[in-house]
Amino acid sequence: MIKENFTPILNYNLENFVVLPTINVSIFSVLLVNSIIFSIAIVGIIFNRRNLLILLMSVELMLLSVSMNFVVFSIYLNDSMGQVYAMLILALIAAESALTLAILVIYYRITKTVELDQIRDLRG
Repeated sequence: MIKENFTPILNYNLENFVVLPTINVSIFSVLLVNSIIFSIAIVGIIFNRRNLLILLMSVELMLLSVSMNFVVFSIYLNDSMGQVYAMLILALIAAESALTLAILVIYYRITKTVELDQIRDLRG
């Protein structure tokens, strides 16, 4: 049985949409912020050779700044592949940090430390 007075399920009313203001930020300023974040991560890796947690955070900062660069260039070049790569990098970061933190928690329960000097003694 077909209804004769068919009304569409979706009724678009333009008064219900909210128009968000756009923010115009130059690509130079975003790349400057990303390079500062990347530099902080490099400094964290170079000057910290003892604590594994800080090394892990520094590596994550590096990967996040790289993924932000992919997003910025994909918006600038009007290409969505950079955003796809950024999502892949974020999935990689999540998997890497989950595995590393799980291994670190198990190691901390056994030795009560997370310093890299004691971890290097585990070499066989």
